[in-house]
Parts: sequence; structure tokens; C-alpha cells
Amino acid sequence: MNRLEPLPEHARRALAVHGIWPADIRVVAMADLSLDGEFAEAWAVLTGDSVAVVEGQAGRAGGREGFGGRRESAAWSETGFRAYKLEEIERLNAESVPLGGMLSAHISGADVVLCRYTNSAARKFGIFAKLFSKIKDGQELTDEDFADDRAPKYCPKCGLLYPDQGRAVCPRCLDKRSLFTRVLSFAPRYRVQIGLILACMVASSALRLLAPFLSGRILFDEVLVGKGRFGGRVAEAVLLIAGTQLLALLISIAQGRINSSVSAEIIYDLKSEVFNAMQRLSLSFFSNKQTGNLMTRINNDAHHLQYFFHDGLPYFVVNLVTIAGIAAAMIALDWRLALLVLLPAPAIVYVLQRVFPRLWSLFSRRFRRRSAMNSLLNDVLTGRRVVKAFGKEESEIARFSTTNDGVFRVNVDAGRFVGTVFPLVHFVMGIGGLMVWGYGGLQVAKGIMTFGTLITFTGYIGMIYGPLEFMTQIVDWWSSCMNSAQRIFEVLDAVPDVAESPNPVRMERIRGAIELKGVTFSYEPNKPVLQDINLTIEAGEMVGLVGHSGAGKSTLTNIITRLYDVEEGSVLIDGVNVRDIAIRDLRSQIGMVLQDVFLFTGTIAENIAYAKPGATMTEIIRAAKAANAHDFIVKLPDGYDTVIGKHGHDLSGGEKQRLSIARAILHDPRILILDEATSSVDVETERLIQEALERLVSGRTTLAIAHRLSTLRNADRLVVLEKGKIVEVGTHSELVKLKGVYYNMLNKQREALRIRGVADS
Repeated sequence: MNRLEPLPEHARRALAVHGIWPADIRVVAMADLSLDGEFAEAWAVLTGDSVAVVEGQAGRAGGREGFGGRRESAAWSETGFRAYKLEEIERLNAESVPLGGMLSAHISGADVVLCRYTNSAARKFGIFAKLFSKIKDGQELTDEDFADDRAPKYCPKCGLLYPDQGRAVCPRCLDKRSLFTRVLSFAPRYRVQIGLILACMVASSALRLLAPFLSGRILFDEVLVGKGRFGGRVAEAVLLIAGTQLLALLISIAQGRINSSVSAEIIYDLKSEVFNAMQRLSLSFFSNKQTGNLMTRINNDAHHLQYFFHDGLPYFVVNLVTIAGIAAAMIALDWRLALLVLLPAPAIVYVLQRVFPRLWSLFSRRFRRRSAMNSLLNDVLTGRRVVKAFGKEESEIARFSTTNDGVFRVNVDAGRFVGTVFPLVHFVMGIGGLMVWGYGGLQVAKGIMTFGTLITFTGYIGMIYGPLEFMTQIVDWWSSCMNSAQRIFEVLDAVPDVAESPNPVRMERIRGAIELKGVTFSYEPNKPVLQDINLTIEAGEMVGLVGHSGAGKSTLTNIITRLYDVEEGSVLIDGVNVRDIAIRDLRSQIGMVLQDVFLFTGTIAENIAYAKPGATMTEIIRAAKAANAHDFIVKLPDGYDTVIGKHGHDLSGGEKQRLSIARAILHDPRILILDEATSSVDVETERLIQEALERLVSGRTTLAIAHRLSTLRNADRLVVLEKGKIVEVGTHSELVKLKGVYYNMLNKQREALRIRGVADS
């Protein structure tokens, strides 16, 4: 049984020629390159006792079918076959190489390449290699073995790669009606306010429907004509008309006041819901998204959906009722004139049906361009120092100009399209009015129709054009709102990679013992950052993590804090798997002091108390003193009340670092992570920071990463990482005696410092 992907008929026939039958096949994966690196089709299969690869070429390509872009063909011919018994192979490796990857078998001390593939197939061949190990060890394969939550996902209908891999949403196949239904599910939250708004709108519409009848039929035919039922009672008629207008005004004022309240409430709720959903998501969700894009979803998209509830939906219902009421009134007055007014309606409906898809595409493109501009602005304004330091102002101006040009062009396209289509629709609607004046005027001249009836009718025509114009713009409104709804639901529906256990273990006070068992982790397929890590750290022990850049030091701390979940193996704290510990309990007892300190806009006291909001001023000052930060804080203009952050007082790197240490001291974590906490500071500042760190690490489990190895001499143990693997473990003196990787790194660093010292002198 093949489990990774289906095996096409031509590949089945080719394998059968070599004695490999479909019933024997347990795993299948398609590679898309030949061993020479040319595009080809190679099918790798695992049976209970062998690994085989059949390679071929298609003479005539068919349509795209399934994952990886494989194509059926009536003229597929075999160009190669390779097979090995399981007992011959020590292991299978799915490795990354330039321009893709390759699957190799380690046989008799040498690696034999079985097939090559592009990066699109890298994930499945990583799974293929793992499944080989299970089959070779005699283990049964389960559904979980074939799962790859990080694999690229495609739309099953059209084969399009999902734009947001966190949610299976295909813009091409999205059912807008179901999306609209889901948007409506928000309405019950505001049913009272929406009900009041609708009531006001209906009452206002009813009064407006009455106005043409009063100022036309009644005034001209019954009041101004002496023989009418109300002949000569002009003052009363005028007062009645004025009274209806005044009542309509009061209702409009009430509606406006309700609107302002519900509008603010809807925006508040939508922004809160999207922001809260983002806070629940894992770091991986944010790693492949631009800040400007996410800010647009919180701000602009929430406003568009607010328009849906505040203006769009109520006005749609009321205008629909108004059109029906006016149509009924016009038919009652003269069905022939009513027919002339409604004659252009089919043409308008046809145009709107053709316009809708084009507008949807234009608004989607406009959102993407605007998000790109927001992201660019965020990058340039945040990194303005780097821009200035490298003299890249002109380059950034050119980059902004290109992005701005893209926004300009899509705005022009959308504006031209809307500005061309809707005036044409209005013109078609106006033709009906001209025909009414022509035909109705002729009827009045012949004495068949009264002048008051014609005036009433033309009044209704003027009234119906407003709602009809709204209906012509509903495509614009619908496209904008549904685009925004789709993007908001993508955030609300996204599932965090690091999820809370259904029955989490509460650990309100952990000791701090850490154990890693066979941990393997990668950010990208088949590019492990950590490989088979086994490490035990006792509670209260200080361990230094040493290694070159990219060795996996920071990644190791990330999986201990469960910012990411491991692919293989397990991470235990006090003997409990971190996947089972309540996330709040875990994170609340881990503190971090990082190289890049982030301070929020606010006072110094608020930043120190970030992890403990209820801290007293005495506790904050005590933590600042322990971090050697108190002396410089009291010299600031407002002391602990000095505002820092984006628009506040500017602090040096060393001052920021000491505030970060004070924050960690006040947090009082059981596990502490120091990631390059003393980098990029002068000698005196480093001494102050080191003193503060010595107080901080006392009595708690500490993992320290430092660029200067001499700062880790006091660590209980040093763990040396190289290419994601632990290569050495021991104290400073033990590793120096070993004269291995750590010893070489130490000597190189001493030599670099010596040269720098000579240069400085």
C-alpha cells in the first residue's frame, strides 16, 4: 500500500516488469530530477524487503495531477532502475544539495545516490527516509508517520498553492456565499443596535415614500385644484409636509447617534478578536509574514467589516425594501410608466454580474500592494539608523518609489474601472426617467393623467435612483468587505503549531531540571538545525552553550522554552514533557535576557515590571539595584517615571541591557536563558552587567550563550555544539585539556583579542 502519494499506472507497469507488485509497495514518493540533474520522473518505493527507484521520461505531457506536479502520459518510457535489499542498506539520507536534494543509501561504507529532486519534494523524501528506518527495524507504520503538518498545501480543486499555508483557503475557489454567511454570524452580537438602526431606517424610508405623494398627488390634485377634496387648504398641506420632514429628521438624528455607538463597538471587538488570535499563534506564523501585512489586517480590515454591519447590511436591507415600496407605489399609480422605469433593470443586473469578478481581483491586488508598502515603511522607519549609517537613502527612495508606483497603478486601474462602469450604469438608469417625462407629459397633455400624478411619479423616480445607485455600488462594497473578511478569518482560523495539551499538567513551581532526549529540529525540510541532542541539566546548574554562529545554540533555548516544538525526541522539565505542561506555567517560570533588548513605550518602572505587573515600587527599585541600573535611573529627568521607547528618552545599549536584567530579576524565573547578554558593550559596562548576572543566576537553572568564551568560565559545564550536534561536554578546564573544538575556539579568540590589542595600542 502506498501512503505518501498515489502511484500512476505507467509507474506500476514499469515496477511490475522488475518483479515489484503494487500489493508489496508500502511507501511511494516521486522525484522530479534525473541523476544528471535534468527534469525527469523517478518513482522511489519502499517494500517490506527492498528500496527501488524507477526513472523515466514522458514523450507527451498530460495535465497536472496531484502533489509535485507529476504528469500522466501515454508515451512514458523507462530510462533507469535501481534496487537494493533492506539488509544491504545501513541508512537512507535525504540531504540538501545545491539546486535541490538527493536520496542516498549508505551501503558498505559508501553513499549511493538513489534519486535527485527539487526543493518542492524535499519534505516528502525526508519522511521517506524516516519510514525506511521504521520498516528496517520491523516497526509497523501508522498514520502519524506519514503526517507532515509543515508540508506545502494545495487546493484539491485547482491545484493552486494556498497563499497562506496556515489555512486551507484558495482565493480562486473560495465560496463567497459561505464567507458571507460566516460574516453574518457576527450579527447576533449587535442584534439590539442593528435592530434599532433598521427600525429607524424603515421608519425614515416610510416617511420618504409618503413625501412625493403629499407634495404631488395631494398638493397638486387635491389642494391647489379648487374642486379637490382639500381644495384651498394650502397651509395645512404645507404643515403636513413639513411635519413629515421634521419627523424624518428626528429619526435620522436618533439613527446617527446609535450608529456612532455601534460603529465604535464593532471596531473595538473586531480589532480585539484579531489581536487576541495573533497572540495565541506560534512564532512560525509570524516568521513568514510582514509586519505591515498584519497591521493592515488589524486596522483596515476591521474598518471594512465595521462598514458591513454599520452601513452596508442595514442600508442594503432598507434600500431593498425602499425599492420594493417605490415599485409598488409606481405600479399602483400607472403600471405603464412603472414598466418604463424598470425596463433598464435587466441590463444593469447583467453588467453587475460581469463587473463583480473583476472588482474582486482588483481589490485583492490593491490590498497586497498596500500591505507591501506598509511593510516597507515599517522596515525603513524602524531601521532608519542602518539606512543612515550605510548612506542608503537614495536606494530606499528608489525602493519606495517602485512600491509606491505599484500602489499607484492598482489604484488607477481600480479607479478607472469603477469610474467607467458605474457612470454607464447611472446613464442606463436615467434613460427610464427620460422616457417617463416624455410619455407622462404626453398623457397629461391629452388629459389622460393628472399633473399631480406625474409629479408624484417623477418624485418616486428621483427616490428610486438613490437606492438603485447604492445597489450598483454594492459590488464595490461586497468585494471590499469579503476580501477583508477572508483575511480576518485567515487569522482567526489559523492553528498554532505550539498548542496547549488537552489536559495540561499544572506546574506552579518547577525545580528546573531539564532533559533532552534524541531531539531533532529543523526550520526547513531536511536541513536539521539540531540533530539527535541528548543532554541532562540538573536543577540550579549553570550550563554554557558554545559554538560557531549557526551551530544551534539559540534554537536549543527556543525549544526548551517551547517557542517551537521538536520534530523528534522530547524535552522534559522535572521529568514532564514540555508538550504536556500548561503553557502559562512553563513560560511564567522561564526568564530571558537577550542580546537585542526590546523595551516597550512606557516608563522605566513599567518596563521593569512587565513580567510582574503588580510589583510594588520597592520591589522594582530592589531589582534595579541588583541589576546595577539604579544609579543611572535616578540621574534621568524623571527617574523611574522617565518615559522610554519609541517616543521617549533614548538609552544606551548597556543601560537597556541592565533594565532587561532588572526585569528578569523581578520576574524571578526558575530557568534563566542568557543569549549574548554582554555583547556590544564597553569593558566597564560589561563589568557592571557581569556583576548583575552573577546575582541573577544564583539559585536557578541557567543556560548561557556568550560570544566571549572567557565569560563562561564560571559555568558548571560547557556544552559545545557544532553543526547541530553536541561534540563536547565538560568544565572549562576539562575541555581545555581535551584540546578539541572548544580549545581551538578559545585559542582563535585569544589570538583575535591579542591582535586587536596590538592594533589598539
